[in-house]
Order: sequence, then C-alpha cells, then structure tokens
Amino acid sequence: MFINWALQEIYIKIVYYGPGLSGKTTNLQRIYNQIDPTHRGEMVCLKTMEERTIFFDFMQFELPAIHGKRPKFSLYTVPGQYYYAASRRIILNGVDGVVFIADSQRNRLRDNLDSLLDLEKNLIRYNRSLEQIPWVIQFNKQDMEDLVGIEELQSKLNFNAVPYFTAVAVQGTGVRETLKTIINNVIGEIERKWHVENS
Repeated sequence: MFINWALQEIYIKIVYYGPGLSGKTTNLQRIYNQIDPTHRGEMVCLKTMEERTIFFDFMQFELPAIHGKRPKFSLYTVPGQYYYAASRRIILNGVDGVVFIADSQRNRLRDNLDSLLDLEKNLIRYNRSLEQIPWVIQFNKQDMEDLVGIEELQSKLNFNAVPYFTAVAVQGTGVRETLKTIINNVIGEIERKWHVENS
C-alpha cells in the first residue's frame, strides 16, 4: 500500500499468481474490458516467449474512501514458467493481496502445488507469508475434462481456508466474484491495520 498525500489516493497492489497458462492473463483481460475506460489506465503487456505479464491501474469509484482517501488498484500477473522466478519475485514486492489461479485439470496438480510453494518462498524473501496477507484461490478451467474434484483441490491447495471460487475465465465465469472478494479483503486488512496503528 502506498499513499499519495497530494492526490489523497491509496494505491493498492493485487497480484494474480499461478502456474503458466492457468488463466491469469485471461482474468485480467476480462476485468480490463469490463471497467469504464475513464476509470482505468492503459494495459501494459511485457511479453515473454510463452506468456505475457500484464498490469494496469484502475479506480473503483463505487467503493467508499478509506480514511478520506480514494482507493486505486494496480493489478498484475506474473509469468508462470519456472525460469521467470526473478520476475515473479520482483512483482510481489509491495503486494497487498494475491489471487492464486489454479488450473483444475488433473495433469496440472503438481504445477499448482509447485507454484503455490514458489509464491510462499518469494513472500518469505520480503519477510511475509500467506498467513499474513489477504489471498483467495480461483479454481479455473472448470469447463475442461479430467478435472480434480473441488474437495481434493481444497485439501491440496487451500491450507489456509481462504475464500475460493470455481471459474471458467475464458467465459468470464467467476472472474468478477474473485476480484470483488480480494478487494474487499484487502481493504478490510488495511482498515484493521489502520485501527491498530492509530488506537
């Protein structure tokens, strides 16, 4: 979280994390296309050989101000391939909330587990952990065949019992619900810390 005192805005960073080709970019493209163009910044794409890292800012005007300051969100994806580890680590710097996008196909279960472990390791480098920040899980690609059941996905990936959503991001299913929940949880955490620090 960063406060721009001159503009009276609070900048909040949310990162979409997960294995390569799990649907992170698709989520952000869906969100971007649903936001009023006057309320969003330009989408920036940094292309790798197999996947894109994208980010953009947007102002959510229907949300109440946080202690008199307007919340402004920056959404990021990370490249999922293992050889972009440094990029993922840098993008997590200063993160306020995480959306973990899991690929629900059975042959991607190990990739999901590896990516979740990678997320925790990278957070630890910043003296943080998944127990200390708001995060949610999206079980994407529910339209595919040979899926892992939700109960098994929950037992393998959702060890913190965080909110989770089933999704078909290419159709937009579950995308808004995922974003709305992580935003609400991040704002709730900011309010809680603000109260603790000023009480």
